[in-house]
Amino acid sequence: MEHEPTSLANITRRHFFGRSAMGLGALALGSMLPSDIASAAKDLGRKATGGVLPTPHFAPKAKRIIYLFQSGGPSQQDLFDYKPKLNEMHGEQLPDYVRAGQRLTGMSANQASIPLAGSPFAFKQHGESGGWFSDRLPYTAKIADDICVVRSMYTEAINHDPAITFFQTGSQIAGRPSVGAWVNYGLGSTNDNLPAFIVLVTKGKGGQPLYARLWGSGFLDSKHQGVQLRAGAEPVLYLSDPDGVCRSGRRAMLDTINDLNREQFERELDPEIESRIAQYEMAYRMQTSVPEVTDLRDEPDSIYELYGEDARKPGTFAANCLLARRLAEKDVRFIQLYHQGWDQHGGLKGGLTRQCKETDQASAALVTDLKRRGMLEDTLVIWGGEFGRTSYCQGRLTPNGFGRDHHPSCFSIWMAGGGVKPGHVHGNTDEFGYNIVDSDGASLHGLDAEHTHKDAVHVHDLNATIMHLMGVDHERLTHRFQGRRFRLTDVHGKVQKHLLA
Repeated sequence: MEHEPTSLANITRRHFFGRSAMGLGALALGSMLPSDIASAAKDLGRKATGGVLPTPHFAPKAKRIIYLFQSGGPSQQDLFDYKPKLNEMHGEQLPDYVRAGQRLTGMSANQASIPLAGSPFAFKQHGESGGWFSDRLPYTAKIADDICVVRSMYTEAINHDPAITFFQTGSQIAGRPSVGAWVNYGLGSTNDNLPAFIVLVTKGKGGQPLYARLWGSGFLDSKHQGVQLRAGAEPVLYLSDPDGVCRSGRRAMLDTINDLNREQFERELDPEIESRIAQYEMAYRMQTSVPEVTDLRDEPDSIYELYGEDARKPGTFAANCLLARRLAEKDVRFIQLYHQGWDQHGGLKGGLTRQCKETDQASAALVTDLKRRGMLEDTLVIWGGEFGRTSYCQGRLTPNGFGRDHHPSCFSIWMAGGGVKPGHVHGNTDEFGYNIVDSDGASLHGLDAEHTHKDAVHVHDLNATIMHLMGVDHERLTHRFQGRRFRLTDVHGKVQKHLLA
């Protein structure tokens, strides 16, 4: 499914088929689909508006996504990927055969020594699944049987900006639509009073910068971009009426502006004018819906005990996780949380401890809360960053001051709900935590993993799997731009069916 090029003839044709496809096309498609898929597609499509797909390609497992993005690159061998060999060889040099010529960043490439660094944290197995978790993650460890830990993620980018751009848009080069925009473009909204794609950023965090393009719509219509809700009395800037303007006055003003915009559209047939009208109308409805959903004062004390006292402070990660659950209850389709500060080039022991204290309880609480409410089954929760960290020390190896550099060849994320296999640990890395290994223990160096190992999960594979869980074939959801058809996964990506329940 794709948009036609923007021209007078094609826009006119697009309008004709756009208005008829939802009726005639949906009836025809419904008669051809197997009953279970048709039923699920009908249920999802009953309230959906604005997507280019009249129905999903197949029965979706997830109706919504909550993406907890940990910007900076969490250290997998200090959180999820237990490597006692690093502690045994602490201070010894990384063997040449392990690195095998893989690139390093400019921050450690010129070090005279690259000594292995064991984790300063203790690990234990948890749950019936027996997954290993660091003592920095006591709350996540309690939901070990609800989550799927992927230890064999890998990426192509080694520096932050291209790496986070790659994760969020499927390209290291800025300008492509974000994953949330693609989901919105394909499936549309299931709530008329809130945007389909909402972004929450932890307030007051330093670290690698975040750009609005990470949740932008790229070359898609601007109506598909993420809407950021800010902490405080005004979650969306300029949404509230100024003094002296009443609700009826605002309605009359919008009606007049919309009439003028429609006249302009009749002259120019620019689809962005239609989007502008729709966004004005959404903003009007959000004047009521946003204050209601962002007011957490009606939550009981038991919820704050679950998420932690930080949840009472607007803009914290904990408050954003609680708000994400409330948005999910309102059928917001894609909710993206960003938490910065995971870039521990030095002072890893203290820095990682602080990061986990800010995020561990609330992340686990979100999964638990959704499960209690019967929502985890159709809500996909994702936790992870843009790459991992090296097994060797960056800079001088000291007990508390050492850090780890960027490492794209293997790292860990976790997912929960939405059709993902619970209590499952997928993939393995070598005893140094430097490379993905196959079932025979052979190391797969860097990008070689794509061609030689079925358990290696590339960024495109993850995005393909996310789309699959939403009922979308990632190869078929495309958009024509500048003479070619684009998709989130470019020309790559395989659905990782061994991660699915």
